[in-house]
Parts: sequence; C-alpha cells; structure tokens
Amino acid sequence: MSIDYRPEDPAFLADPFPLYAQMREHDPAHWSPRLKAWVLTRYDDVRQACLDAGMSSDRLRPFFASLPASEAQRITDIIRYLSLWMVFRDPPDHTRLRRLAGKVFNVRSMHAMRERVAELCAWLLERIGERREFDFISAFAGPLPALVIMDMLGVPRDALARVKRMSDDMALFIGSARTSQEKYDIAESATHEMAEFFRDLIVARRAFPGDDLLSALAYVEDEGDRLTEDELLATCILLLFAGHETTTNHIANALLSLIRAPDQMQVLRHDPGLAAAAVEELLRYDGPSGAQVRIVRVEHELHGKKLAQGDRVFLMLNAANRDPRAFPNPDRLDLRRDGVAHLSFGFGAHTCLGFPLARMEGQISLPAVLQRWRSIELATDRLEWLNSMVFRGMKTLPVRVAA
Repeated sequence: MSIDYRPEDPAFLADPFPLYAQMREHDPAHWSPRLKAWVLTRYDDVRQACLDAGMSSDRLRPFFASLPASEAQRITDIIRYLSLWMVFRDPPDHTRLRRLAGKVFNVRSMHAMRERVAELCAWLLERIGERREFDFISAFAGPLPALVIMDMLGVPRDALARVKRMSDDMALFIGSARTSQEKYDIAESATHEMAEFFRDLIVARRAFPGDDLLSALAYVEDEGDRLTEDELLATCILLLFAGHETTTNHIANALLSLIRAPDQMQVLRHDPGLAAAAVEELLRYDGPSGAQVRIVRVEHELHGKKLAQGDRVFLMLNAANRDPRAFPNPDRLDLRRDGVAHLSFGFGAHTCLGFPLARMEGQISLPAVLQRWRSIELATDRLEWLNSMVFRGMKTLPVRVAA
C-alpha cells in the first residue's frame, strides 16, 4: 500500500489519526521523501527508540555544522543557546545538565505550586467573566501555564505578553518545518531577546536572591559542578519555553476532546475526583507533542528497512498512543481507561522533565473549567491547527459557554 504522508496538509493536521492507522498497519517504518527521514508509528517501536542508546538526541549540532557560514551567522544565538538544551544532548552531557536542573526544578518544587495553580485558574476564569463566546487559548489555556512557570522562575507577571511573543517566535524554528529565512530571522531575534531578558534577571537575582528557581539555578551546584553562564541562560530559556508551550496545547486539546465526547465531559463534570486518570487518557487520546526526533547512531533493521547511520527518525508519539496493539479500542476516549502508559511525555532518559507540573495543571484546570460552565461547545466549525510536527495544538479554540 502506498502511503501519501504530507505532514503540512491542513486536513492531516486537523485529524492525523486515520493516516496514522494506515501507516501503523502497512508501513510502520515509513521513509518520507518530503522529510528525508523515517517515521515510526507503532507503540513498541517508538518506546524502544526512546530507550535505544543507538539512537541520538544530539540532532541540532550536526544540522548547525552543515549550514553554510553565511546562513549560520544569521542564527548565532539559536546555535549558541539551543545547542545547550538538554533535550538536544546525549549522555554524559544530557545527564549532567538534567541532574543540575533537576536539583531545583523537581517534583517537590512543582507540587509546591498546586495552590498557586488553583489561584491562577480562578483568577483567569474571573477575568473571562460573563462572556459567552471567547477564545479559550488566549483567555485561559495560553496564560495559565505561562504564568505558572513564570512564577516558579521569578519572572514578573507583567512580562506575560512579551514572554508569549518571544516564545511563539522561537517556536517558528523549534516546531515548524524550515520553509523560509524570515522564520529564521524572527526566531533568532526572539532567542537573542530571551537571552538578554534572562541575563538581566540573573544579574538582579545574584545581587538580591529570591525564593525562586532562577535564584536557585544561578547558584546550583553538584559536587563542585555548576552551570556555565551560557548553560544557565539556555536552561532558563528551555524551562520557560517548554514549561508552557506544550501545556497550553495539552489543556486546549483536552477541552476539545471533551467537547467532542460529551458523555466523557459529563463523567468528569460529575466526578472531579477522576481528574488524574482523565488527564492521562486525554494526554493519550490527543496529546500536545506530535513527535520526538532521533538520529540513527548504530545502523539497524526495522520491519525489513535499513535505518542507516545518520538517518533522521521521527517518533510519532500520538500515533503510538492510538496503537491498538497497546490500547484496546484506541480511538475511543475513555476517562476510566486503565492499562499501559502513554508516550506523550516521551520515555526513558529524555522523559519530559516538567511532566509532573503539566499533569497537575491539567488535573486542576479542567475540572475548574467544567464546574464554571454547565455547557461548553465550539463556536466555529473550522479550527486552525499549528503547522508543526513537534507541537500538536491549535492557534485558537473559540468556544460558546453557558453558566
């Protein structure tokens, strides 16, 4: 069977799951001429690739090294800082960076935000007020996780609009296909601005330390090892960027899934205690991360295909999460589902560092939203999805509500 995989096609972006099903059944290790890369869609294959030391996450440095000098000079700050993100490094670099960041950005510090998350949810819902139609993303799902990670880092709340703009501009490089130099220029400018933004905050924290992650990161130490200045800036940028981009998609995708499955919305509305299990199922059903990328380090065969050293491999997390080999009746949203773990946060050493925070934000925010309105429905028939393989989300989610 011939697979026509066009990841930029609006119809595919809106509903990728039928094509994922075809790929899982007929071409689970698919070579994409458009991407010049392999695309894996089965649960076991994706999970194993996440664990395989023969697959590398160090994919940016080889890409940067391949750029002509004139092009590399236009993205010097992207190269400087993103090359130091732990998500793009292999052990031992990854292990060291994650260990240092994890000493302050950990389960304890994230769970300490529970009350603050609830307060921010209530504040945002109050700001929506009596409006009956609004964009759920700009009014709630966007600002909530941004404000949470900003509070943790000690970034002033009045910087929200600037932070969102910088982050969205950086996403043009991180999440979108390379289609124009304009996107590179915008992302480079935003990366430079974000680095300078944190540089100023770090100077202030070193003079007057506060009770926040930024102050802790500036002084974090492990057996004499500390973050370099560039590593500190890169880690702050990563935490701010990753700390809200995917969680915004998580909360918005979850609400859309509930709107489209009103029986399950009622289940959660009448049993808020089900929130923890519901969030796991919503993450499985239509999670916020489309793919993780690896580079083949050790040549091997998969489903009769030879994956050569240096080949890129896209691990399609949402496709794996709908694999019937792992999840019975996978295309049905079932908030009481029990079984194997979804892969929306990745797996193994590169599991998302902030996954406890993302889970908690969903567990608190979704019941709060359902309790606020007795009726929530779409206010449009046309949703515009992000043109991204890395992020799975919408640009806006117009809703109509009734109290």
